[in-house]
Order: sequence, then structure tokens, then C-alpha cells
Amino acid sequence: MNIPNLLTVIRFLLIPVFFSVFYSNLPNNITLSILIFVLAGATDVLDGYIARKHNMITKWGIVFDPLADKLMLISVLYAITDKGYLPLWVIIVVAGKETFMALGAAVLYFTQDKTVIPANRYGKLATILFYLSIVALVFGVPYSWYLVVIAVMVTIIAFVNYARHFGSIKINSKSG
Repeated sequence: MNIPNLLTVIRFLLIPVFFSVFYSNLPNNITLSILIFVLAGATDVLDGYIARKHNMITKWGIVFDPLADKLMLISVLYAITDKGYLPLWVIIVVAGKETFMALGAAVLYFTQDKTVIPANRYGKLATILFYLSIVALVFGVPYSWYLVVIAVMVTIIAFVNYARHFGSIKINSKSG
């Protein structure tokens, strides 16, 4: 286990911590939970930087780093939708995209000798925009709703790009 992969594990562990704080009776629970979300985002940036700078990129990290990001994002979107900060359709779009991508990734991984499609720039941009828009929305920044809409639009663009890439790969059957 290297440092970037350890940071990814920490991000997975922050998900139940986020929920525990978000739904607690602690004073400033929403603010504290959003800070946990931001901490998770910082671990994502840090693990990517360390992995690239020190050539610590692993297949495990390529698979589980984006999974940790997606689970954290969907968890936060669920919680803030549940509290009325976002309409339901936002999480439906994001969760739908992530579900289709996870299924496609599983197909590639298990039929194409563990092929993994790495994150593309639109997916990374969508993640950054969602982090910014969620923080802005929860803290009442004016016009933050526009950031949410832009994040959803970039998410859809990322999905179309992934779908094109997936469609260009010939699926080999492992049946003999």
C-alpha cells in the first residue's frame, strides 16, 4: 500500500464520517460535514499529485481513486438533496451517469484483461465544479445554482465522452 492508495482509503472512510456529522445534532453540523467533504477533495488532489510526481500510479489506484470520489460525491449530493439544497433531478443525473460508467468499467475490466478507462478532463472538471457548487450552495453564495447547472452539464459531456471511448473498444468474449 503506497501513500496515494492510503489517501484513497482515507477518502472511503470519510464517507461514513460525513454522514455521521451531517445527520448529527452537533452545532454547525452542516458546516462541519462540508469541511469533511472538502478534506476528502484535498486527499484526492494530494493522492493524484503524489502518484504522478513519484510514479506511484497503480491499477488499484486507477480503479479505486475515482470510485472513492464518486461515492463521496453521490453521498454528499444525496445528503444535501435530502435537506432540500438541491432538487432530486441533479442526483438522478449524476447517479445515473455513475451507474452506467461503473457497469461499463466492470465490463471492460472483466472482459478486456483488466482494461481501465482513466478519468478524462471533463470528468475531472465536473468533479471540481461539483465541489465548488456544493460548497457555494450550502454556504448561500449568490448565483451558486448556476454553478450546479454547469457542473451537471459538464457531467453529461464527460459521460458522452466516456460512452464514445467505450463504444470504440471491441469487446472480446472470454468464452472458449
